[in-house]
Amino acid sequence: MSDQKIRVGISQGDINGIGLEVILKTFAEPMMLEVCTPVLFGSSKTLAIHRKACGLDDFQAHLLRENEPLNVKRFNLFSCYDDDPQVEFGKANAAAGKYALRSLESACDALKNNLVDVLVTAPIDKHTIQSDTFVFPGHTEFLQARFGQSESLMLLVHDKLRVGLVTGHIPISQVAQAITAEKIQAKVRLIHKSLVEDFGIRRPRIAVLSLNPHAGDNGTIGNEDQTIIAPALQIFQEGQILAFGPYPADGFFGSGAWQNFDGVIAMYHDQGLAPFKTVAFHGGVNFTAGLPIIRTSPDHGTAYDIAGKNKADESSFREAVYMAIDTFRRRKGWFEATANPLKFSPNKNRERFS
Repeated sequence: MSDQKIRVGISQGDINGIGLEVILKTFAEPMMLEVCTPVLFGSSKTLAIHRKACGLDDFQAHLLRENEPLNVKRFNLFSCYDDDPQVEFGKANAAAGKYALRSLESACDALKNNLVDVLVTAPIDKHTIQSDTFVFPGHTEFLQARFGQSESLMLLVHDKLRVGLVTGHIPISQVAQAITAEKIQAKVRLIHKSLVEDFGIRRPRIAVLSLNPHAGDNGTIGNEDQTIIAPALQIFQEGQILAFGPYPADGFFGSGAWQNFDGVIAMYHDQGLAPFKTVAFHGGVNFTAGLPIIRTSPDHGTAYDIAGKNKADESSFREAVYMAIDTFRRRKGWFEATANPLKFSPNKNRERFS
């Protein structure tokens, strides 16, 4: 299984951002074609513009036709539109959003039809991609609906730091009312399942952060930590899931306490992502846990300010590709190992060895 080359589907993201630049820089390294078979969903015309901007004129892509097998020795490009869109580096516009969505939908179709094994998404503009078919705050929610799941978890990963979110892309004014015991418990179960199946951690320890400063100081600074979060975690005290908290976020990260846990659940976006990106801005990966498919992405956005200037760092995108490959193999190995468990009968085994 370790010798199998994973077919990596790639959505191009916003064509006016740095997505195609980090894709090109990642696969300009010949070694990448030895560990996976990449398939970009976009167009040769769009790719050529970014290739020139990056100074990678020698970069070659194998243009795939409908129903044609992948070239396992090349970077594959599946043309999902024949238009000739105008690339305007650094500009947010509806045209770029349209082609980002077309690429994403085409990549999802390929994943559903088993034409690729995993999905790595380049950054989108969450405003310009909105349409009749994309009415979601971001990739996570879109993919959750696309693959028929009632829950999913945005999980930021770098080495041993793994941070998941109870609430994702919502205004801070709506966070407190969006936090419920049921939602916290669902996210804890999702991160536990992912840590076991996707990361190979047999008995993961999970930390849950507080909502308010100092965990509310016994209700002096808000009572959500005492009335919602702490009671929500009591259900795990006698079970198979090791979940602890709530911990005040500042002291938890500032003291390095996060290193004692396999996963962290934050209450809202910036509570989790601000410390995460401080630790791992260029090497972090965004992973969507709770889906039947493997999806990763770099932990940065479109970076319009440096788009087209050949300044983008591809490290996070490369790590996203590596993580998609590793996670696919670990999940496959876990399912194979647990597919036909031996039946266990304490009485019969006692008799056998007595």
